[in-house]
Amino acid sequence: MNGTQEAVFEGNTDSETPVLALLPEPAVAQYIRINPQSWFKNGTICLRAEIMGCELPDPNNIYPWQSEDGSQDKLDFRHHNYKEMRKLMKSVNEMCPDITRIYSIGKSYMGLKLYVMEISDNPGKHELGEPEFRYVAGMHGNEVLGRELLLNLMQFICQEYKRGNQRILHLVKETRIHLLPAMNPDGYEMAYKKGSELAGWALGRYSYEGIDMNHNFADLNTVMWDAIELQTDKSKLINHYFPIPEQYTSEDAWVAPETRAVISWMQTIPFVLSANLHGGELVVTYPFDMTRDWAPREQTPTADDSFFRWLATVYASTNHVMSNPDRRPCHNEDFLRHNNIINGANWHTVPGSMNDFSYLHTNCFEVTVELSCDKFPHASELPTEWQNNKESLLVYMEQVHRGIKGVIRDKDTEAGIPNAIIKVDDIDHHIRSAADGDFWRLLNPGDYDITVTAEGYFPASRSCRVEYEHYPTLCDFRLTKTPKQRLREILAKGGKIPKDLQLRLRQLRTRKLRASTKRINRRHALLQQSRAHH
Repeated sequence: MNGTQEAVFEGNTDSETPVLALLPEPAVAQYIRINPQSWFKNGTICLRAEIMGCELPDPNNIYPWQSEDGSQDKLDFRHHNYKEMRKLMKSVNEMCPDITRIYSIGKSYMGLKLYVMEISDNPGKHELGEPEFRYVAGMHGNEVLGRELLLNLMQFICQEYKRGNQRILHLVKETRIHLLPAMNPDGYEMAYKKGSELAGWALGRYSYEGIDMNHNFADLNTVMWDAIELQTDKSKLINHYFPIPEQYTSEDAWVAPETRAVISWMQTIPFVLSANLHGGELVVTYPFDMTRDWAPREQTPTADDSFFRWLATVYASTNHVMSNPDRRPCHNEDFLRHNNIINGANWHTVPGSMNDFSYLHTNCFEVTVELSCDKFPHASELPTEWQNNKESLLVYMEQVHRGIKGVIRDKDTEAGIPNAIIKVDDIDHHIRSAADGDFWRLLNPGDYDITVTAEGYFPASRSCRVEYEHYPTLCDFRLTKTPKQRLREILAKGGKIPKDLQLRLRQLRTRKLRASTKRINRRHALLQQSRAHH
């Protein structure tokens, strides 16, 4: 850049005469990236460039700029291979044993463990009413910035928690955070060996078996859209918790062990909000990621489109680079025009994406963050990249507290009811309560009518208002068992049927009898009429 203008150096087609172009301001650089913008018509695609530099007097003082542009946070800014990543996570755990726990969700194809750092004031267990959040990085092993940012984030939270930073204290106490820095550790090791200067656009992107994990989740979109087309009775359609197709779960299905591990993790923990971190572009994408008719690109919104747009905007608008109006586009697409957010399918269709699977198979809302133009930034750029993303990473996590939350209980026993269905009027996407009966429904501010249904219970409805504050509206429900369900449970335990239930069942039987008698009488009357006409 020449100030805020692009400095474009003109080349030529004459291979004998060099063209001298000077940088507008001299800059210290360990490497220079050349980005050809255009080729001459009919010219052969080849490029030769010689770079002449100046000698620097003091080799120890070549980064005076780093303290200005970099970060004040004392974090371990470098690229960490698998061994170093494990070591760093262990050191964070030792520094903050009360709020951290390291666990593994499975292994990669080559046997490397997929380590997760859990951060919570009660590590190791789900607390009633506390939402679960996750960040996933390194799905593409050569897109390395996400991995380093999550390692920075765990160090930062630990340090700031010990310092008594109120914002961090609140986040840790009110949220259970899970950070998976390397979903594809095998791919990363390949890219890491080449290093920042030589890592290519694809080396290490795929799993060791050559699977692109970004297309490797079950395609539930097609299942849903096929059902919509075939089903004439719209009330029978499901709109959430789509089951995984059988062929996908078989042993010989082309599914990476890493993907299987993440799916089982998603099914075990009631995640509410998530983001997966990528690189190679500067944009936040939100579901659906797949177009309905397999078009290469097309706006394909979910029922929660307005909330997804909010989530994407929260990250993009607080990111220092994305929100800079003078920044250059990474490639040929200018996402600044869209405020650096885009519906995934409107960028390019991705069948079997993690975002869509998350939304259709679990309660979790997820977006994809493309963190930088460069997939493998140089180590010297990491402090600046942390500053660019620090606020975004924190403020995005805080969105897990937007909307309503509550506990659904049995009116008589006060026990939590799992798998109750929470419906929001006018939004065609339900969610379900977790094992203890607690639930979280992400919603923009406004007034909502909520209906809860559960097997064996009468449905219950109430209105709940979502405010602009950074905490959710409490919206609890107490459900009454249907007489049939109460009878079933008493008989299963071999107990006596209480008087009130006997009375209730008698009333129901009488009501049923009356209704069926009415129907029979009506039928008789109609028959008599038709006979009279004949």
